[in-house]
Amino acid sequence: MEQHGTRPAQYGPRRGRAPLPPQGRGARGTPAAGPGGRPAGQRTGGGPRPVPAAVRPPRPRPVVPRVLHALREMPNPRLTGLGGGLFCAAVMTVLGFLDQVLFGASLTVYGVLFLPVCLLTALWVRRGDLLTAPVIVPIAFTVGLVTVSESGDGLGGRLMGLVTALATQAGWLYGGTLVAGTTVIVRRIRLLRRRTAARNRAPA
Repeated sequence: MEQHGTRPAQYGPRRGRAPLPPQGRGARGTPAAGPGGRPAGQRTGGGPRPVPAAVRPPRPRPVVPRVLHALREMPNPRLTGLGGGLFCAAVMTVLGFLDQVLFGASLTVYGVLFLPVCLLTALWVRRGDLLTAPVIVPIAFTVGLVTVSESGDGLGGRLMGLVTALATQAGWLYGGTLVAGTTVIVRRIRLLRRRTAARNRAPA
């Protein structure tokens, strides 16, 4: 009988037919191309979609930095010791007259107005005359107090009214002097720190 010869199985691609494209990952581990020639799974617009960060509500600014910022924006003159005394006395005299007209010579209103005047005087005195601020503010308080104190007949009555007003409003007087003294101490400490830092930065 005639025996038919067996042909070996051909595992390679047949002739005349293009090979199938690789599935999954292409050559050398690159991702397979999707429609339009882009890698599969990549956005059309470029990189990956950014994850939006959690929106935090704005924190309220503390009160103290706000006050310091407001003070820095105010005019910053430099007064001598004599100029600071004249400024404080003139301002307290004007405030005394306004207090007499608007509030009927209220000693409490006068004392409240005395505190910011002491603060401004201590801030505006120049560095060389810092120690004069706690001395000139009590004098200015006494000068302005003449306009709101109860005055009697004659010079003796005016002096008695002034002494009585000083005795009853001593708390405001000491408070304003304390404000001026504390401000002067803080300015003095900052001045010494700046000088020390400048001395340390200076070349040997």
